[in-house]
Amino acid sequence: AINCAALPENLLESELFGYVKGAFTGAHASKIGLFKAADGGTLFLDEISEMPPSLQVKLLRALQEREFIPLGSTRSVTFDARLIAATNRNLEEEIQSQRFREDLFYRLSVFSLTVPPLRERREDVPLLVRYFVEKYCRGLNLPPKRVSDEAMQAMINYEWRGNVRELQNAIERSVTLSDDQIEIVHLPQKVREATPVTHDLTGHTLTLDELEKRYIMETLTRVHEI
Repeated sequence: AINCAALPENLLESELFGYVKGAFTGAHASKIGLFKAADGGTLFLDEISEMPPSLQVKLLRALQEREFIPLGSTRSVTFDARLIAATNRNLEEEIQSQRFREDLFYRLSVFSLTVPPLRERREDVPLLVRYFVEKYCRGLNLPPKRVSDEAMQAMINYEWRGNVRELQNAIERSVTLSDDQIEIVHLPQKVREATPVTHDLTGHTLTLDELEKRYIMETLTRVHEI
């Protein structure tokens, strides 16, 4: 996996396609690159929309030909890897703005998945909260912590404009600040002050148990329909 937004263009190119010894100053040994390292496996390109246009051209050729030329080399290297790309931008809008190549978009979008923002799938919040609480407790060598109903409801109500990453950061903070149980006071202020938005048809704010029950029933219904 590599984040295309985290590296400058020249470094990103060498990370993806590798280079041969002497290709540039400091290249004291050859490097195979991630495309070849993923041979027989999967390469995940995160934030693909941030890839520079000049590098998009080289990526397109690599995908079409299943081969590439490392920096400083004259020989092609073949590879056989599954490619997964992700972005938080609308690539069709990026194409219209000439920031993303249309031919690369169609080469990548053989099979597309659209993940709705977290605010549109609030039933996932309790599952993600429990996952991140367990993760950070384990990472900090802490005993498992509970989450109060009030804190959980606040997280369900919040919009999470930063999606899962924002939720993850809030949980890391809460695990660090809390004792045996995460309370609403341990959450960021903007989360604590979130306006309730989870209601049933009568306008009643759903409790955590009610929300979980509804989520389970909806999941069972979808599975039965499939």
